[in-house]
Amino acid sequence: MKKLLLIAILALAFTGCTEDEYTLFGTINGIVTDVQTGEPIGNVTMTLSPSGKSATTGSDGVYEFVDLEAGQYKIQARHFDYVTDTKTVNVLAGEIVRGDMQLTPKE
Repeated sequence: MKKLLLIAILALAFTGCTEDEYTLFGTINGIVTDVQTGEPIGNVTMTLSPSGKSATTGSDGVYEFVDLEAGQYKIQARHFDYVTDTKTVNVLAGEIVRGDMQLTPKE
């Protein structure tokens, strides 16, 4: 009986679901650049709705939102020297979605 129980436990350990099968969340990442020069823009405030999360781009213009439930999100990019812009993206479970944005300088 003990031997049968041990075999059953080992079988479950080796046939259990992998971590990838339980991935319920996705990621949005991207880079914000100047539409005229193509250069990355640092210190851009990125706001995600409906979650309300926010992030700031680094000097390389890169930002990321992780552990997002699958669904549609709006990303807003704000910087005092640029025109605010918004982009809509669809997040899929287990996927990384690119949310690159180009901002136009204020005149």
